[in-house]
Amino acid sequence: MGTFRKWIRGRQAFRTQAQANQILNDTISASVSVNAQQISRLFSEIPQLITRTLVLKTGQKALLVYMEGLVDKTVIHRDIIRPLLEQTHNPEEAWEDIVSAGQVKKVQQWKEIEQALLTGKSILFIDRERSALELETQGWPQRAIQEPQAETSLKNAHLGFIESASQNIALIRRYIPSRELKIKQFTIGERGGVTISLLYLADVVNPQLIQELENRIQLIDVDTIISTGELEGFIEDNPYTPFPQFLVTERPDTTASHLLQGRAVLIVDRSPGALVGPMNFVSFFQTVDDYSVRWLVGSFVRLLRFAGFFIAVFTPSLYIAMISFHYEVIPLQLLLSVGESRERVPFPPIIEAFVMELVLEMLREAGVRLPAPIGQTIGIVGGIVIGQAAVQAGIVSNIMVIVVAVTAISSFIIPNIEMSAGVRLLRFPMMLMAFAFGMVGIIIGMIVIIIHLLTLESLGNPYGSPISPLRISDMKDTFIRLPVWLMKKRPISVGPRQLRRQGSAKKRGDDE
Repeated sequence: MGTFRKWIRGRQAFRTQAQANQILNDTISASVSVNAQQISRLFSEIPQLITRTLVLKTGQKALLVYMEGLVDKTVIHRDIIRPLLEQTHNPEEAWEDIVSAGQVKKVQQWKEIEQALLTGKSILFIDRERSALELETQGWPQRAIQEPQAETSLKNAHLGFIESASQNIALIRRYIPSRELKIKQFTIGERGGVTISLLYLADVVNPQLIQELENRIQLIDVDTIISTGELEGFIEDNPYTPFPQFLVTERPDTTASHLLQGRAVLIVDRSPGALVGPMNFVSFFQTVDDYSVRWLVGSFVRLLRFAGFFIAVFTPSLYIAMISFHYEVIPLQLLLSVGESRERVPFPPIIEAFVMELVLEMLREAGVRLPAPIGQTIGIVGGIVIGQAAVQAGIVSNIMVIVVAVTAISSFIIPNIEMSAGVRLLRFPMMLMAFAFGMVGIIIGMIVIIIHLLTLESLGNPYGSPISPLRISDMKDTFIRLPVWLMKKRPISVGPRQLRRQGSAKKRGDDE
């Protein structure tokens, strides 16, 4: 009996889908009642669909259709219903001149009507009219603009993107109020079409870069795209690398800065992040705050980030290699201290390191997923309690706890979350290489990482630039940041059409 009911429901669903497909291939009728029946068939079992019948002063009937929760009801009542009911229609006057709800467009195909309703627009059918009016009435709930939590800034604007592409583009235009800021839009998704906006400065960006991005976007064939990260997975050059090839940012000032350098930006509607490319390895260690402080301070902090990268990747493996193979390089006093610390530890260094690193990653993930007050408590108290208890129980040594703590701090100072995640992932194969071959394994692993970085590409641009290929002019803003007035050219590695970005600016007090 249950199987028979499932078969009946399946047949009904099939008939409903076939009926909907047949309607979508037709045009609308001149009769409001016929259109109302078609609407009820097309959007069956969707209680959020609101249909309201109006009787105009001319005696004609009108049908207003919209999706509750996706529209601004104030706009509907003030700019559509009230003018239709109160104003007398002149036969020589177009119906779209009566309503004042933003952009008004005539539609005849049911496919266009279906897409409009599902994206928050309203449809107005008027009796004896072969075209319906598509009205801009979108008004879904959205959060206020606030500073992104993952990209805080000390001396710059405290604005961040939200889940509305139009609002995000407006924020970028506030930084670049130029007609050269062009936007190309694409609709991707068979079931839930999402608008992807491609932003670039037409007189600066390399045209081949825009063409390459367009080709990659148009090749995407998927139900829908939920987030910017999904779009990145479809268009990146190498999906098997731990290093990010696009920058995902929620800051409009950071996005504007990259646009001015000659890069392209992708904004996905319903997602608060902007996708910036092409990127190189060095750019993931730069922040917008670097250019808001004195260049000596900015350079020092940037060097700390690069030092943190090497410490986070190689410190656990160096510990394993020296304890297992090369203990003769450790000073005698330190070696005695290490031996005393490891006296009660029953595990080899590789097991000790793996256990502590995995516990650290679990604590970090727990701190991210839990509510903020509880997450901070778990991260701090959990780390202290577990570390102290593990040392007292003789499971790990004091030195190992110090190594793990230094490694964690070093990975956290890397400003980009995806780069930091890639660095943490690299620790584990490096530890295995150190356990198997000692210092030789570490050197081999380092060479493999360097070769991989130098052969990697982002949208066809070298990932290792400006080191490989060597770009001397770009070195002013890599490991250190020289004064802003010295950086007169845009990064050559991006391939901008317009290379110079500032004139012969000089320090105040210099002679002309």
